[in-house]
Amino acid sequence: MRKNLQAHERLEDSKLEAVSDNNLELVNEILEDITPLINVDENVAELVGILKEPHFQSLLEAHDIVASKCYDSPPSSPEMNNSSINNQLLPVDAIRILGIHKRAGEPLGVTFRVENNDLVIARILHGGMIDRQGLLHVGDIIKEVNGHEVGNNPKELQELLKNISGSVTLKILPSYRDTITPQQVFVKCHFDYNPYNDNLIPCKEAGLKFSKGEILQIVNREDPNWWQASHVKEGGSAGLIPSQFLEEKRKAFVRRDWDNSGPFCGTISSKKKKKMMYLTTRNAEFDRHEIQIYEEVAKMPPFQRKTLVLIGAQGVGRRSLKNRFIVLNPTRFGTTVPFTSRKPREDEKDGQAYKFVSRSEMEADIKAGKYLEHGEYEGNLYGTKIDSILEVVQTGRTCILDVNPQALKVLRTSEFMPYVVFIAAPELETLRAMHKAVVDAGITTKLLTDSDLKKTVDESARIQRAYNHYFDLIIVNDNLDKAFEKLQTAIEKLRMEPQWVPISWVY
Repeated sequence: MRKNLQAHERLEDSKLEAVSDNNLELVNEILEDITPLINVDENVAELVGILKEPHFQSLLEAHDIVASKCYDSPPSSPEMNNSSINNQLLPVDAIRILGIHKRAGEPLGVTFRVENNDLVIARILHGGMIDRQGLLHVGDIIKEVNGHEVGNNPKELQELLKNISGSVTLKILPSYRDTITPQQVFVKCHFDYNPYNDNLIPCKEAGLKFSKGEILQIVNREDPNWWQASHVKEGGSAGLIPSQFLEEKRKAFVRRDWDNSGPFCGTISSKKKKKMMYLTTRNAEFDRHEIQIYEEVAKMPPFQRKTLVLIGAQGVGRRSLKNRFIVLNPTRFGTTVPFTSRKPREDEKDGQAYKFVSRSEMEADIKAGKYLEHGEYEGNLYGTKIDSILEVVQTGRTCILDVNPQALKVLRTSEFMPYVVFIAAPELETLRAMHKAVVDAGITTKLLTDSDLKKTVDESARIQRAYNHYFDLIIVNDNLDKAFEKLQTAIEKLRMEPQWVPISWVY
C-alpha cells in the first residue's frame, strides 16, 4: 500500500506532456513514402490499410487536438486591451477562447458573412474539420485569431485560416444556437455542376462538383439558395450546391432547345400517314416547360422491376430487343397485346397480334383514361391499355414496353416501377451500314433513303434532350447483339445490387 501511495504522489508531482502534436501529419507523410510498396510487400499493404482506417485517423486527430491545447490563460494582446469588447463591457462568460490544430492548406469547412461590422460564421459544412470537432456554431462571431483582430473582410479571414498551421487560438462570441441534426435526404442530380464556373456561389472553394446522374446526400437546407451536400458514392466532406429554388430561377431564364430550333433539331414533319400519333399536343407542350434539377430518391434492396420500358426513335431496334428477351425467357418477360377498332382479317385470331373491340367501346375507354397511349391510322384506332400491362405484371413477369416517351409520365410511378432504357441511334454512317446489311441479308425489303436515316438520327437526339431525366440507362445500338448483351447485364444487376428509386415509390 505504501508503495502505491508513493507512486501516486510521484505521478501527481510530474507534469505529463505529449511527445508531439502533429502525429496525423507524420502518419500521412509515412503513407506517402510506403504506399508505392503495397504491391511489393504484403506487410506494407496491411500497414497502409491500418494507417488509413478512418477510426485510427480520427484517434490521431483527437490526440493532436488535445496535445496542442493550452490550459493556461493566454497573454492579453495590446489590441485586446483597447478592443471594442472591453468598451462594450461584455460579461466574461460571453467570450470564449478555443484552441484548434490544423495543417497548412487544410480547409476548416466554414464560410463567413459580415454582420454589424463583425465576421460571423454563416455556415459550417457537414463532415468538415470544424463540424467534426463541434467547437464552433453558426452565428458565432470571430473576434481574434492568435491574438490578432480579424477585421471585417471574409476573404482575408478565409485565406488566413487556410494558410495557418499548427495550434490556432480563436476568440469568439458564441451564438449559443442549438445544433441541427443532419437530415437523411438523398437526391439524384439531373444536371452537371462545377462551382468554379458559378459566379453566384459565395465561396468557390466550398462548392461541391457533381455530374448528371450522381446521388447526393443533402445535409443542410437552411439557406434558401445554397444547400450543403456530400457524395454518397465517394463520401468526404459536404460542400455547397445551388438549391432547387436557385437553380430553377437560373434555368427559367435560359432559352430552351425548342423543337423548331434548326433544320434537323425539330419534330419531323411529313405528309405520309403515321401509324401512331400518341397522346396530345397539350402534353407535348408541357414537356417543353419541364425543368429538372434534383429528384429525391431512396435506396432499395435488389428487386425485379415491374416494367422494362424501351424508348427510342423509330427504326433503332427497340422491337427486335423486346422480342429477343421474350423469346429467350418467356417465364420472366412478357408484353402487352395492343387493342384496335379495325375488323380482324381472315387469318387473324383475337388476342394474338391484336385484341379487337368496337370503335365505340374503345372511344369510351380512351375518354375514361384506360389507355396508356392511343392513335388513329387509316380510320382505325390503336392503343395500349393500362390494364393489359398490369395483367402481365400480376403473373410475376416483367412487362416489356416500347412506347412513346410521353407515356413515361404515366408509367414512372410505384404502380409500374419501370426501368427506363433509351435505345439511341448510332452515327449516320453506322446506321447506313447497318441498314445495308439487313437489306443484303434479305431480312427486310423496305429501303430507307439517306433522308429517312438522317431523320432517325435527328429524332433520337431530340428525344434524348427532352426526356434524358427519365432514363436509367442509355445504350447506343450500333450492333444489335452487343446492345442486347448490355441490356441483359443491366437487368441482371437489378436482381443483385441495391437500387436508387424515386422516393414516391417507397413512401
